[in-house]
Amino acid sequence: MTPAPEEPPDACRAGSPPGPRRRGVPAVRGRVVAAAVHFPAAALACWSLGRTLWDGLARPGVALAFGALIAVGELAGRSPAPATGYGRAPEERSGAPLAAAGALAYALLGEAGGRPTAHGVPQTVAVVLAAGLVGLVPRAARGRGPALDPLARRVLTVGFAATCSQPLYATGALGSRPASGPAHPLFLVVLLALATLCDAVLAAALARARTGRPYGPLLRDELRALPGPGAAVCATGVVIALGTAVAGLWALPVCGLPLLLTQFAFRRFAAVRATCRQTIASLARSTEIAGYTPYGHARRVAALSRAVGHELGLNAPDLDILEHAALMHDIGQLSLLDPVPGGATAPLPPAEQRRIALLGGAVVRQTGAPAEVAAIVERQADPYRDQPVTARIVRTVNAYDDLSGGSAGPGGRLCALERLRLATARDHEPGVVEALARVLARDGRAG
Repeated sequence: MTPAPEEPPDACRAGSPPGPRRRGVPAVRGRVVAAAVHFPAAALACWSLGRTLWDGLARPGVALAFGALIAVGELAGRSPAPATGYGRAPEERSGAPLAAAGALAYALLGEAGGRPTAHGVPQTVAVVLAAGLVGLVPRAARGRGPALDPLARRVLTVGFAATCSQPLYATGALGSRPASGPAHPLFLVVLLALATLCDAVLAAALARARTGRPYGPLLRDELRALPGPGAAVCATGVVIALGTAVAGLWALPVCGLPLLLTQFAFRRFAAVRATCRQTIASLARSTEIAGYTPYGHARRVAALSRAVGHELGLNAPDLDILEHAALMHDIGQLSLLDPVPGGATAPLPPAEQRRIALLGGAVVRQTGAPAEVAAIVERQADPYRDQPVTARIVRTVNAYDDLSGGSAGPGGRLCALERLRLATARDHEPGVVEALARVLARDGRAG
């Protein structure tokens, strides 16, 4: 439902192209940021492998058992995440929790069955690296290419945890108070929490390099995800390290099996969510098939709305609701006897726009979608000041797609943005329009 914006400037009506854009700058910055993470990880990996080959393995049985646990976690955890158009889905953030817990447990391990392990920092990183490479073999065999970002993060995070703990075991500092006894588990928890924070910082930096998006919102998303999978990884890592110190290697399957089963259940849940997304997307295409909206309109609005919501700092549940509402925002047009030209309902009387929005919300409620999704669809015809931020985003992105879809010339999309800016006094939230402009400029689609 596109509101009628103000007349654009003469330059927009003439279809003049936008000014020059420096498209190569974000890509260069992304490569620099990625190199700042990959190079230290590669240097640490090479040094650790060299030292381990020179010195030999300490407690080879323990190293092999933890390496097998990490490899199994990598093989079971690396699965493709549902596509959302922008950013990472929550399923992708979970990665391989069993592998992460096993790697961090080996970094914090000082004893196995009452005997010192004495494996040190180099062997810790070498074992984790070798197990991670084994986990990448099936991915490379399927032609998907190696996932170097998670491996680089794992090497640096484990190196940090091992550097903070292994020298203390070697000097006997962890055998005296206050680090031993009841305070020992607390020390391990605090150390793993710091390691998890380091991993979040690295993950946000690599996401910044891959997507070009601002670092702050990406780091905020990573920190928001820590209380869920991050807490489970930390708890399991501590339990594995303490259990192995007392019970030996039997603690690995006993402590790792619950997290592995939880991981499989989470993947099933992710598959159900992916199926729900596909069902909603298929239903949204009914307006395209019937000729009421242009081809791909709902998909474009959903992807761009999610990106704008991410830019404005919405959390993951709100982004999912926003995406579903954007897919279904035009479903009420099926009640029209004749399609509106271009799918834009702005020329219709306000009462008719309201009726279409209410019918669309009723259809959404019949699909079993959350009530928030139906509320966003129903309020598309309301004044933007009375709408929640999610409805404002759908309203603005929908207007942008309507205005830019039929524009001719290289400046058509820039002119669409200009028309939205001119309509901020009445029809669009200025903050949403500027967030849309930032997303389009970053992705090179503003003109």
